Amino acid sequence: MLAVTGANGFVGSHVVRLAAEAGHTVWAIGRESEPSPSIAPHVERYVSVDLADEWPVRDEVDAIVHLAGLAAVGPSFTHPQRYLEVNSRIMTNLGEFYLGAGARPRTVVVSSGAVYAHLASGTVDEGCETSPTSPYVVAKLLVEQQARYYAQRDLDTVVVRPFNHIGPGQGRGFIVPDLTAAVRAAPAGHAIETGNLLAQRDYTDVRDVARAYLTLAMAPEHQHDTYNISTGVPRSGEEILRVISDALGREDTTTVVDPARVRPNDPARIAGDSRRFQDEFDWVPAVPWDQSIRDYVSAAAPTPSESSNP
Repeated sequence: MLAVTGANGFVGSHVVRLAAEAGHTVWAIGRESEPSPSIAPHVERYVSVDLADEWPVRDEVDAIVHLAGLAAVGPSFTHPQRYLEVNSRIMTNLGEFYLGAGARPRTVVVSSGAVYAHLASGTVDEGCETSPTSPYVVAKLLVEQQARYYAQRDLDTVVVRPFNHIGPGQGRGFIVPDLTAAVRAAPAGHAIETGNLLAQRDYTDVRDVARAYLTLAMAPEHQHDTYNISTGVPRSGEEILRVISDALGREDTTTVVDPARVRPNDPARIAGDSRRFQDEFDWVPAVPWDQSIRDYVSAAAPTPSESSNP
């Protein structure tokens, strides 16, 4: 049996679906009162709970994919202590429960590729230095340390550091959904406002990310305590915009940079080296980055206001 925390979220919904399709019994855990329509057909049981209060699964589980927690970088600057408290308390509740229960389910603890310090090369592996660049990152690093602490207490915890992921079901606040909405809403001949589209980032399709988590959750063993999940090939915002415009039949798209959307000291290039995970588990990204974008555009129906634009 597999338990998935944060199951209603972007990545969680794909993990739940893929796990069910692979024949696993899935218990989904979320703060929402009910499972989302996308996961409801795939779960044996749904548990509505605030994991910062308690760990709710008393039955025996084989593995856990732990996605729950506060996950947006921007708000972490406004509520830094809340990010530290909520994310670490969830990990404490999970770890202490299984120490007391004497059970040892494989627990995949999802961190982030954002924890790394920026290198001149732009490509980082698991041995590279980390840097506390935001309260969000500080919280992720804290939870990573908790996972290692519980591993020393004989729990089977393992950390994954995913880089940017994209694909169907992603919400606003990320580059592909935001650019798609902007292109759809822009009248013909009008430029859209953007941030720095020259920056290159490493984008993995969410279905490949979910498959990586399940591979690790169900593997008989793992040789390391930390794994990057990434493609190793960064793409610029300009490349992404071209694919979106083509998918929407809007080859006339032009842009103007909004200084308010440009992050100071934004690295020109970030990519993750995931050869450790690829070599050990024979995992490779299967969905091309441009297909992932097209799948998002196809699945994200325009709003009535977007549809009404000429």
